[in-house]
Amino acid sequence: MRHGAHAEVGRVLGGRRSDIGLSDEGRAEVEVLARNLGGCGAVRVESSPRLRTRQTAEILGAALGLPVAVEDALDEIDFGNWSGRSFAELDRDPAWQRWNSARATAPTPGGETMAAAVARAAAHLDALGRAGETVLCVSHCDIIRGLVAHWLGLSLDNILRFEVGTASICWLAPDGQGGGQVLTLNGRS
Repeated sequence: MRHGAHAEVGRVLGGRRSDIGLSDEGRAEVEVLARNLGGCGAVRVESSPRLRTRQTAEILGAALGLPVAVEDALDEIDFGNWSGRSFAELDRDPAWQRWNSARATAPTPGGETMAAAVARAAAHLDALGRAGETVLCVSHCDIIRGLVAHWLGLSLDNILRFEVGTASICWLAPDGQGGGQVLTLNGRS
């Protein structure tokens, strides 16, 4: 699932900044989702190390009575020098435009590639699939988009064709062999 809303969502590329926490709206939307997830069968909540995802995971864990663990494989893409810049500013950057039209191959300035980020997250979910556990994983929009594209056989160049809302859940069923099914996108339960 994606973390709840924060004050800069849609305005600033948060990236791996560690100081972005949930807004009041974000907390409220995660609390609603947590109520809707009762009885989902999860054994734990895992979270990216970013503050906004940890706060989301803590709300879920407390509401569902589940342990919470930080998992580096769920971390946001390392956007390098783009982190913390406004989308208005980024939209004037030719490298940002290239990145958004060629996510499968375009680099980030001093960060990681989209393919590398998706590969690390997919490997982790694949391990969860082999273990046969239902785990609520809290991550970031582009990581989730990349995983969905990976499992649907779409090019990473096409991930901007669908949105992943804040505090929404994407139910994925990893097969433990590098693939899986996308069961729900942008769910609220």
